[in-house]
Amino acid sequence: MAKNSSAFTCTACGAAHKKWAGRCDACGAWNTIIEEAPLSQGPGRGLGAHKGRAVPLSGLSTTEPPPPRSLSGMEEMDRVLGGGLVPGSALLVGGDPGIGKSTLLLQAAAAFSMRGLNAIYFSGEEASAQVRMRAVRLGLAEAPMRLGAETNLRDILTTLDAERPDVVVIDSIQTLWSDTVEAAPGSVAQVRAAAHELVTFAKRRGVAVILVGHVTKEGQIAGPRVVEHMVDTVIYFEGERGHQFRILRSVKNRFGPSGEIGVFEMTGSGLAEVTNPSALFLSERGQPIAGSAVFAGIEGTRPVLTEIQALVAPSTLASPRRTVVGLDSGRVSTILAVLEARCGIPFAGLDVFLNVAGGMKVVEPAADLAIAGALLSAREDNPLPPEAVLFGEISLSGALRPVAQAENRLKEARKLGFSQAILPEGQKVEAGDDTKGGTTLRRVTDLTGFVGDIFGAG
Repeated sequence: MAKNSSAFTCTACGAAHKKWAGRCDACGAWNTIIEEAPLSQGPGRGLGAHKGRAVPLSGLSTTEPPPPRSLSGMEEMDRVLGGGLVPGSALLVGGDPGIGKSTLLLQAAAAFSMRGLNAIYFSGEEASAQVRMRAVRLGLAEAPMRLGAETNLRDILTTLDAERPDVVVIDSIQTLWSDTVEAAPGSVAQVRAAAHELVTFAKRRGVAVILVGHVTKEGQIAGPRVVEHMVDTVIYFEGERGHQFRILRSVKNRFGPSGEIGVFEMTGSGLAEVTNPSALFLSERGQPIAGSAVFAGIEGTRPVLTEIQALVAPSTLASPRRTVVGLDSGRVSTILAVLEARCGIPFAGLDVFLNVAGGMKVVEPAADLAIAGALLSAREDNPLPPEAVLFGEISLSGALRPVAQAENRLKEARKLGFSQAILPEGQKVEAGDDTKGGTTLRRVTDLTGFVGDIFGAG
C-alpha cells in the first residue's frame, strides 16, 4: 500500500497530528483538526507534508531610499560600478594574467580605506611581503587597509565575521578551498562552494565583496558560469600587452548600467585614470592616410571616439588572410560580403587587416559604416575626410540603418574638433537640420550611395 503523506493540523493552534482526532491535545479545542494535502506530489520523496513559514510579501511602491554608495575617489572605477560601491554587493573581476587586476584592486582597496572604510585585502596567490612591495611601489604604504594571505575559506569567513569590514577583496576565487568539499582548489565544486559562501556572507553582513577570477583561453571567466549569475556585478579588465591602455568594462551590473567602461593607463607608478579617452585614442592620429576612419561610438553611457585602421594588400595565398583585432571578425566578414554583393567591390585575392587603435574593443553594430569606410579607403588608396566621423549600421541589403544616441556621438565629435559627420539618411537628430551645432551632417541612403558620394564611384 502507498504510504499516506497527508498531515493533520489544528486550525486553532497550528499543532500537527499524525491522524485525525475530535479534540486537539495541544490546545483542547474540539473539531478543529483538518487534513492538509502535501506540498508536492509525484515521483520521489518531494517536499512531503511538512510546511515552512509563509514569506511576507510587499508591493512595488516603496518609500525606501536607494541603497547608499561609497565612492573610492577613482572616478573611472566609480563610473563602472554605477556611481559607487553598494554595501552588501558581490563583484567579480576577470582579466588576462598580468593585465593588472591585482594592481587595480589594491589601488581601489587603498582608496576606499583612505575614505574611511574598513578595507581588507586577502591574497591567495602572493605572500604578504609581495603585496607590500607592490603597495610601496604604488605609493600606498600609508593606506589604513589591512592585508592577509590565506586560502582556507573557513578561516577567511571567521576573520571577516570578527572584523566586520566594509570592503573585502579576495584575490583570487580559484585559490580558495573549503574543507567540506572533496576537490582540489580551483575545481568547479570548490569555486562554486566558495562563491556561494562569500556571496551569502556579503548579503547577510552588508559587506561589499570583490572577487578576482581567472579567465580561460577564450577570455571567459574560468569556473562554473553559475558564479557570474550569483554575483551582482561582473567586470572585465581588458587591454593589449603592447598598449599602455586598460579598459575596465562592466558586462553585468544590478546597481547601474551594464556596458559602462573606465579607461586607465598603465604607468610605472600604477594605473592612472584617463578622463578623456577619446582624445587619448586619437592622440597619435597624424596626417590623413588611406585606411583610417574615426568611429563615434557609445560605451555604456559614455561616447568614445576611436580610430579604425584598415590595410588591404594583394595576397599570395590561395585563401587570403583576414586578420581582425578589436572587432567582431564575423561582422567584418559580413560587411565584406555586402560590399561585394551589393556594391560590386570584390576583395577576393586581397589580404585584409583591421585594427582598433589603442587596444580598444568595439562590439556595437553602429561601427559598420566606419569599418566599410576604412576598408574602401584602404582598397582605393583614397583617404577619408580627416574632419569626419562615421557611424551607422549596415543591413544585408546594403541599406544603412540609424543608431541610438546620435546626439551624444555628435557632441563628442564637436568637442574634439570634428566638423563633419557621415551618417544614415534616416538618422534623427535634434532639430533635424544638416548643420547641427557647427557639425555638417552628410546623409547617405545606402552603401552604394556612400561609395559614390565619398569615393566618387557608384
